[in-house]
Amino acid sequence: MKWEDFRQSDNIEDRRGEEGGGGGGGGFSLPTGGGGLGMGTIIVLGLIGYALGIDPRILIGGAEMVTGAGRSQQVQQAAPRQQSSSRPQGAPNDQLGRFVSAVLAENEDVWSEILPAQKGVKFVPPKLVMFDGQTSSACGQAESAMGPFYCPSDRKIYLDTSFFNEMKSRFGGGGDFAYAYVISHEMGHHIENQLGILQKVQQAQQRAQSKAQANGLSVRVELMADCLAGVWASNADRKWQILEKGDIEKAIATAQAIGDDKLQQASGRRVVPDSFTHGSAAQRTQWLQKGLQSGQIDSCNTFAQ
Repeated sequence: MKWEDFRQSDNIEDRRGEEGGGGGGGGFSLPTGGGGLGMGTIIVLGLIGYALGIDPRILIGGAEMVTGAGRSQQVQQAAPRQQSSSRPQGAPNDQLGRFVSAVLAENEDVWSEILPAQKGVKFVPPKLVMFDGQTSSACGQAESAMGPFYCPSDRKIYLDTSFFNEMKSRFGGGGDFAYAYVISHEMGHHIENQLGILQKVQQAQQRAQSKAQANGLSVRVELMADCLAGVWASNADRKWQILEKGDIEKAIATAQAIGDDKLQQASGRRVVPDSFTHGSAAQRTQWLQKGLQSGQIDSCNTFAQ
């Protein structure tokens, strides 16, 4: 994936190395719990990381974190830690920071064009918080074990950059486009938030008659974010020819590897569709491809299926 020559986004909050944040590098804990609706689902085993583990609480960008369910009530009672006034803002200078900043900038440029054109909504860019170990968010404490996630309460994407190393060294994933896919999936949740979808889903989950029904709504949110990541990639490639040989194939292979069914099998557990929070391997692949092929936001309406 080409990214080196593109502009850097200033919408970066670099909290790496902050006192109390680190622990050196963590990585994602493998899922061990049952399948409740949880906010994050370990994105690592998912994109090969990008989204998911089995215990929704650890899965990437998690259903509850994204929709505000469950943990949000706890968060409303506990104010986030005081933010440091000296915290670095703007594009970082290190290689990884520059990559994240460039991918964020490419997302900003694409969505600034297509969100108003396709949906009549002005794009308001989110902040992306880079951290290591743990940090505070308006959705509660952010920890590396949760994977990357989007918090709708403060409209920020949270990314522990050690996650990329975990993808590559432990699960055989990795590559610039796979990493960009992770960031763009979380941007997809921000787009859902701007379209008013996350709030509606949260309300629907509160009215759900069962956990399986609430989980089903979470799956639709996550599949839509997969599709929107594909929409971004399609439009970015049209504008700048960012994709290189093998990029799409790697993304599709990753989507196949991170389905809830594959992750449950990999952990030695029985496949339980009612516990899915991100979708099966087939579903994730289908929606990623749909976004890549269409480049249209309306093609990502998972709630109409």
